[in-house]
Amino acid sequence: MLKINFKITGWLFVSVLAFTACEKEYLEFEYTDGAVREADIWKSDRHARGFLNNVYTGVPNRYNLDGNGALLASGSDEAVNSNFNSSINVFNNDTWGPMRTFDEQYTSMYTNLRRANLFLENAPTSKISPASDIPELMGEAYFLRALYHFELMKRYGGVIIANRTFKPDEVLDLPRNSFEEVVEQILADCDEAAAVLTPSIRDQSDGDKGRATQTAALALKARTLLYAASPLNNPSGDAAKWQAAADAARAVIDLNKHSLLTGNQTTPWSELANLWNYSTRAYNAEVIFASAADNVNSIELNNAPIGYDGARGRTNPTQELVDAFGMRSSGKPITDPASGYNPANPYNDRDPRLGLFIIVNGASFKNRPVEIYAGGRDNVPTNVNSTKTGYYLRKFLSESAAWGVGATTNVRRPWVHFRYAEVLLNYAEALNEAQGPVADVYRYVNQVRARAGMPPLPTSLSKDQMRERIHNERRVELCFEDHRFYDVRRWKKGEQFFNKPVHGMRITRNGSNLSFERFQVESRAFSEKMYRFPIPQFELNIASKNLEQNPSW
Repeated sequence: MLKINFKITGWLFVSVLAFTACEKEYLEFEYTDGAVREADIWKSDRHARGFLNNVYTGVPNRYNLDGNGALLASGSDEAVNSNFNSSINVFNNDTWGPMRTFDEQYTSMYTNLRRANLFLENAPTSKISPASDIPELMGEAYFLRALYHFELMKRYGGVIIANRTFKPDEVLDLPRNSFEEVVEQILADCDEAAAVLTPSIRDQSDGDKGRATQTAALALKARTLLYAASPLNNPSGDAAKWQAAADAARAVIDLNKHSLLTGNQTTPWSELANLWNYSTRAYNAEVIFASAADNVNSIELNNAPIGYDGARGRTNPTQELVDAFGMRSSGKPITDPASGYNPANPYNDRDPRLGLFIIVNGASFKNRPVEIYAGGRDNVPTNVNSTKTGYYLRKFLSESAAWGVGATTNVRRPWVHFRYAEVLLNYAEALNEAQGPVADVYRYVNQVRARAGMPPLPTSLSKDQMRERIHNERRVELCFEDHRFYDVRRWKKGEQFFNKPVHGMRITRNGSNLSFERFQVESRAFSEKMYRFPIPQFELNIASKNLEQNPSW
């Protein structure tokens, strides 16, 4: 993919409400042939395509949200950040607000939307060659415009729709569009994109892999409709909205362009750990759309256990998340007395995804067992980065990466925004809410479970029981991937899950024997206003009067 960096030194769209006038009215590209006037961008095939490449730079990479390795998981009941001073803790300690935001994305998403709109408005008359490429390139821009609106919508609800460029002489103190209007805009752009894009990654040439596809547009449409149908945004429980979400997810499935990444018949889950590792599984069949694959070792440096070359162990999974992984042999939750769970040997015979996604005491990482018991190499109280919960992150980490003293080795990893397992769970959830636990609900949840090496769900579940199992399946399968933070919100269950303490496991070794004690790590706070992000105060100051704050902020 052509990489191009530019800055607009004329009118730059900082947010939907603000423009900044600078000295010259041209775009500067980092080319040896010098600066290019804005009007000349569209007279060059190279520069026009490069402009679209720049629109892609807004696709979020979510591995480091605070500049110190934080994942959004630590802003939910999935994890605790080992750095108690991390700004991500505003989500947990009731210090979040318009003057103290985190991951707000408001200004940056509107900047990205302006870039997408500039391309859509200028591409039809540009000198892109051959001209037959223009519809598909515009389809990519439609997808990106939909994605950036979705990033705003899931945070703020209704926002100002930016489906065109705004002019410097316009009145820009605009009211927010309704949530429903934003949804309709996203769906319209997804449909525009899906109509012209290449079907999937497997249909793209090697040079185009990583760009938007038809299945990416349809997956975004399905997720948008799932959010729109959920209790936060559908308080009346309108079943038609759930059915629309199910139909949209089914459209991705029916294209038959993606599949779950599996290993051999005995260990079907064995390849799942490589889904994020593009050094070994580039553009695999499960990935629908992902960010750029950065070649880094910082993911390991930030998250590996502290005994590995000074790693920081930032993301410490909670006991609440660990408890969500059921028993492999019985398929039952560990809370079921018939599950086979043994608190004296708590990690035995568990869902194989536990070992793939979370490092527990005694697990092997980089050719040695991880020592999380008190006094072990990876649990040193004097090290401020030592795990706060008795667990470390495993998902995303590559054992090939190296850092610290001596040789360093980087590994290419993207942030996967859409993958096939999510689509299957989206379909099952929406269909269960629309029709109850019909055969297709079992079929697709069980596909995800079977790949994980888990037995099928018990038959004859009620709608409510199936809902609970699907919610838990999402919690396990999609952990650390930004879903839990928003799933709990769209389900309107923030007070149930986020307004209470989180726990860890204290492990003591006596000779060859280990004892396990659950303990409280920290208290958490959640209130009604936290279902939506606060609009940053500086944006309200610019807006003057028409941009309204979300309730209670």
